[in-house]
Amino acid sequence: MNTVLRHSMEASLNQTGVNQNIRAGTSQPLQGPHQMAATPLLHTLHTIDPATADQAQREILDKAIKQVGFLPNMYANMVNAPAVLSTYLHGYALFRSESGLKPAEQEVVFLAVSQVNGCTYCTAAHSMIADKKSGVPADVLQAIRAGQPIADVRLSALYALTAEMVRTQGRPTAEILQAFLAAGFHEKDVLYIILAIAVKTLSNYSNHAFATEVDPVFSAYRVD
Repeated sequence: MNTVLRHSMEASLNQTGVNQNIRAGTSQPLQGPHQMAATPLLHTLHTIDPATADQAQREILDKAIKQVGFLPNMYANMVNAPAVLSTYLHGYALFRSESGLKPAEQEVVFLAVSQVNGCTYCTAAHSMIADKKSGVPADVLQAIRAGQPIADVRLSALYALTAEMVRTQGRPTAEILQAFLAAGFHEKDVLYIILAIAVKTLSNYSNHAFATEVDPVFSAYRVD
């Protein structure tokens, strides 16, 4: 999440309901084999308050807040190790700016990784961005959240390769890779998908460790 998220805050905060096509998928389970734990795995670390943060934490939190306009719970947890949040923000920004993928395609990648990793926090966050900012078609977002086939051939191939890369630790089948390339993508795109997987692994795993509570701004897109 960065400036893409910042511009969608007001619309989401003022939202009184969710598009019916999206709402229909909210009760569906994620595709990953494991769900986020209800309780934290880490017990001596807690959410960092900027007012009491040390200098290294405060510097990265100030940067994060300037980017998105508020402090997401995820960032307040990740900054317990400033290098983790710093690396996340840097890699995230590079994927957004350099991958060449369209915003909707970037969101599909982030959703695929987060679903396979069972991260309900990031699935909610990127569902909101997908709906409010990145222009993911409603039927595509509904299908992703419901674990149903994606009608759009290009986005379906992108989701399939990304999910397969996560499941197989970067060793997709030739068939899935070929379908990805046949959909108009390039081999270089695979490397940027690897970047996105690395970035989301930082956030997904951190959210598992802290059982991160979904922020109110994302709550309309919460998944169970």
